[in-house]
Amino acid sequence: MNNAGIGINKPFAETTEDDFDQLMNIPFKGVFFLTQKLLPLLKDSRRIVNLSSGLARFTLPGYSAYASMKGAIEVLTRYMAKYMGYRQIAVNVVTPGAIETDFAGGSVRENPEINNFIASQTALGRVGLPDDIGRAIASLLSEDNRWVNAQRIEVSGVSQFNLSNLRL
Repeated sequence: MNNAGIGINKPFAETTEDDFDQLMNIPFKGVFFLTQKLLPLLKDSRRIVNLSSGLARFTLPGYSAYASMKGAIEVLTRYMAKYMGYRQIAVNVVTPGAIETDFAGGSVRENPEINNFIASQTALGRVGLPDDIGRAIASLLSEDNRWVNAQRIEVSGVSQFNLSNLRL
C-alpha cells in the first residue's frame, strides 16, 4: 500500500516551485519509484493499493498542487495495473474523502464547524474515520477482490461534495 504524502494548502498563485517539488517528490515520485524498486520482491498474483484523495475529483481552495499530484497517482495506477497484469498483480487506487486525521492540521477532526459541515454533506451524516479507509484497503488487498483492477475506489461516504462555501 502506497500512502506517502504531505499536504500543502496554498492558493495557486502563492504555490512556490519548492512547494510543488515537495508534492511531486513525496506523494507522486515516491509512489512511482518505491513501487518500481519493490516490484522484484512482490510475488505474482498480489495486489497494490495507492492512495489518492477526493480532492482530485472536487476542488477546494488552496489544494491545486496537492490535488494535481493525487490525480497523477490515479493515472499512474491505471498504467501500473496494465504493466503488472502479465504477473496477475492488481493495482487500484483508493480516494478518501474528508477523514478525521492530522491532514490540514487536523481541521476535520478538531474544528466542529468543518466537521459538522462535511458530515452534513454525507449520506451517512458523519465524517470518515481512519478505520473506514483501512477496512476498504484491507478488502482490496484480500483474495476476495482479486478481480478488481485498475479502479478508482472512492471511500468518502458521499456521491459528490459541495464544498464551495467551506473555508479551511
